[in-house]
Amino acid sequence: MNIAQYLDSTYLKTPEQSGISHEETLQIDKKLAQEAIDNGIFAVMIRPDYVAEIKKYINERNSNVAVGTVIGFHEGTYSVDEKLAEASKAIEDGADELDFVINYTAYLQGNTELVKEEFVKCTQLSLEHHKIAKWIIEIAALTDEQIADLTKNISNWAEENFSESELSRIFVKSSTGFYETTGGKPNGATFEGVKIMIDNAGKLPVKAAGGVRTPEDAEKMINMGVKRIGTSSALALIKNESSSGGY
Repeated sequence: MNIAQYLDSTYLKTPEQSGISHEETLQIDKKLAQEAIDNGIFAVMIRPDYVAEIKKYINERNSNVAVGTVIGFHEGTYSVDEKLAEASKAIEDGADELDFVINYTAYLQGNTELVKEEFVKCTQLSLEHHKIAKWIIEIAALTDEQIADLTKNISNWAEENFSESELSRIFVKSSTGFYETTGGKPNGATFEGVKIMIDNAGKLPVKAAGGVRTPEDAEKMINMGVKRIGTSSALALIKNESSSGGY
């Protein structure tokens, strides 16, 4: 199986989080982009501040590697207007894919109208500019029942507001990789959580993000029906190696 075509090679630490400079972070992102170009990896997923420079780097090398970025990251509690503004800037900078963190806190508080509003408006913006929108629901923060319910809501909202031909460009995604869990609970994609998403996503594709660290796990996710995998171990996975840490 050629798993490279499913992979979003990911680096989402800010300079402050990693203790390095902006320029050093940019060099990491360029290395990620070059690895993607050289190995047929579908996309690189980076912070918004680096989109313009990485898009330029990829274009200069006549590559079709997609550039993705995160919006409302990582808490998801940005206002609708803040998410729209951040997404608009990313689109202007050349992002091909926008991974929004859904306001799962509002969902848990019962404010589904707010969650629906941000989903519809931000997805509309993305599709109008011919971008892919992915919605991170942060499964580690949810019960199995909540994973099912939120995924089903997103699927229903998508079908109610967008055309059949647009649904393949609207993903439900598992995790940010930054949610702090307790008791050793995984904070990324799990087979159990992803299966619940797939079972409730209807016509929407699913992205498993975080925690996929062996080629066998990647292939199992793909065989389950996952269309994309977000990982900081993309190169290791396609070289048939395992990764012990990271996203």
